[in-house]
Amino acid sequence: MVARSGWRRLRFRHPAQVVVTGFAVAIVVGSLLLMLPGARTDPGGAEVLQAVFTATSAVCVTGLTVVDTQTYWTGLGQAVILALIQVGGFGIMTFASLLGVLISRRMGLRARLTAAAETKTLGLGEVRAVVAGVVKVSLLLEAVTALALTLRFGLGYDEPWPRAVWLGVFHAVSAFNNAGFALYTDNLMGFATDPWICLPIAFAVIAGGLGFPVLFELRRRLLRPRRWSLHTKIVLWTSGIFLSGGTVFITAIEWSNPATLGPMDVPGKLLAGFFQGGAMPRTAGFNSLDIGQMNPASWLGMDVLMFVGGASAGTAGGIKVTTFAVLLFVIYAEVRGEGAVNIFNRRLHGDVQRQALTVVLLAVAAVVGSTVVFMVFTDINLDRSLFEVTSAFATVGLTTGITGDLPAPEQILLVVLMFLGRLGPITVASALALRQRVRMYDLPEERPVIG
Repeated sequence: MVARSGWRRLRFRHPAQVVVTGFAVAIVVGSLLLMLPGARTDPGGAEVLQAVFTATSAVCVTGLTVVDTQTYWTGLGQAVILALIQVGGFGIMTFASLLGVLISRRMGLRARLTAAAETKTLGLGEVRAVVAGVVKVSLLLEAVTALALTLRFGLGYDEPWPRAVWLGVFHAVSAFNNAGFALYTDNLMGFATDPWICLPIAFAVIAGGLGFPVLFELRRRLLRPRRWSLHTKIVLWTSGIFLSGGTVFITAIEWSNPATLGPMDVPGKLLAGFFQGGAMPRTAGFNSLDIGQMNPASWLGMDVLMFVGGASAGTAGGIKVTTFAVLLFVIYAEVRGEGAVNIFNRRLHGDVQRQALTVVLLAVAAVVGSTVVFMVFTDINLDRSLFEVTSAFATVGLTTGITGDLPAPEQILLVVLMFLGRLGPITVASALALRQRVRMYDLPEERPVIG
């Protein structure tokens, strides 16, 4: 009995350990299932690295692949990938919400997760209610997206209805969980100008990327924006800016590119620009354009969009739009010489600022260090190396086409980046929040020279 009580105390004291262990176990189980002979179209099971890479990409809802999902895996293998995507997306959302509950009970309203849900935004009651809400919203949005896609595949492309249903469900789950796995060799390039395919998928990606705290609050207060919490306001405003800004940027850069938007008519260019520049860099790896043929300036712009990612406590990756917004307002306040950081008539706590800075600096270190490794040990240039590394760390899944040709050590590095990128911000933020303590004294103050 004493041992059990000690385990419970340890478990609640360090909830991030539960998340990391759960994801690691899911990856191991998924890898073993993908190595079964029946999961691969060719005789024999998949190789260890291919299975581990695919399982990690699915559980971490990234979308990077070293083999063609359509031709390499059988129906069983594709079903395993779909299950891993759902487990990874649902698991991360559930644990993000649970962490909010654990921290709020332990530390009250002062404790928040920088890159996760804000307690007041979630309006959390019992854990069961939170999990039930996540499940309901997930299944509802996935079902709506799957229905729209199924009808389009069946009626518009004459797919047999069983095949249309499978395509609809697979891409809906992959989209809502921001995974980016597709059952076509060229991903979604064949549907670049089809709004009945691209818009439902983009809708699901954006909804999953907003995060459950925001979705829950919008459900309660959609028509009362003045009562929205600070977290919801930051997420919606910042997401809107990145969606519109990314769309305009990619559309403008690629407008005359003969390998991407050039041959399309104006409506097609606008749709593809929104899909590829606005929605997908929010950490969903679908592509309706050939990423490898895009302008290097587009890659750099997408690097920024991928690095920031979506909102906290959702299916998106990156450092999160809330983290980016916090640092942006910190800079704004410093430039104006203000003593406090104010956002939407609310003062930002100093702990939140430090947590945001920590998350960003650790993310920059991981991306820069991995990019250097790519450039030193391969002949891949800076543009493609940075894009691949950022895509893996931000759990996006977009690629310039080099993933499958990378040497084994670099593929293993991408596996590590996907795992760290998916769990790193949550574990760091929760660890920082749980380690907060009241200092009973202050040391003498001194200012070093800055700049």
